[in-house]
Amino acid sequence: MERAKRRLVSQLIGLGLPVVSKVRDDPARGLAFEFPSPSPGGSRALTGHGNGVITINLDEADDPVREQTRQEMGEPYRTLLGHFRHEVGHYYWDRLVAGTQWLVPCRALFGDERLSYGLALMKHYEQGPPPDWRTTFVSSYASMHPWEDWAETWAHYLHVRDTLDTALSHGIRAQAQCVQARPFGREDLWTPADPAGDAFLDMLHAWIEITAVMNEMSAAMGHQDYYPFVLPRAAVAKLHFIHCVVSQARQEDPASDPPAVMAAAASTSARTPRRRASGLKAGEGTHGAH
Repeated sequence: MERAKRRLVSQLIGLGLPVVSKVRDDPARGLAFEFPSPSPGGSRALTGHGNGVITINLDEADDPVREQTRQEMGEPYRTLLGHFRHEVGHYYWDRLVAGTQWLVPCRALFGDERLSYGLALMKHYEQGPPPDWRTTFVSSYASMHPWEDWAETWAHYLHVRDTLDTALSHGIRAQAQCVQARPFGREDLWTPADPAGDAFLDMLHAWIEITAVMNEMSAAMGHQDYYPFVLPRAAVAKLHFIHCVVSQARQEDPASDPPAVMAAAASTSARTPRRRASGLKAGEGTHGAH
């Protein structure tokens, strides 16, 4: 559990995101972690986020328990690091989006977070995700509520950044010949006029190539897909939006106007809009793009 937490915090610092202790430095806006362990006959230890405190059920660190839960919930992916990245996404929504210039475009892209979370949660577990969720969301769980769409996409963004940084730091560069998908273009971005849009697309295409190769490597060892997701084009705009938010937070106060990107967004026609629980509830599928 501590290894996963430290890898998360290290990545957040590396991305230049605000990381301060809720206990020691900033009780109002800081970050803290709790790892409760279920007691026999007691209440369940839930995984989630609230007011800057990320809570992870300590049982998730038990591989057999986590694997059993993954199978029971029909998930192709469930890891401690995935839990941390998902829940910290909720924290950064509160920290970087709520009450800032990012809120309106975020609602236009992910949906209105003011929709009843309780009703959305009940509907999701009673009726399941919409049949066409794979065309819009990074996972079936992301379709449950705008908050979860944000957190799932945020976790996915952290997966992309950390995996690519690790590969490049070891000199690994893939040129996958097995990828049969039309490359993403500027028309797939949140704002096609973003001056840094090409760099983001380069990163995304590098990710597609490295994960295609890693999936083949996993298959060669008899394991399930290393990357058991399908990345739909509608989700690329959401990933790009998060990339813009993270880039702006690295440069200056996130509460201020994001000038270059927001100006580009204002000149682009508006897109049609296509809390909290644990981990990545990902949809099954092989690597590729819709």
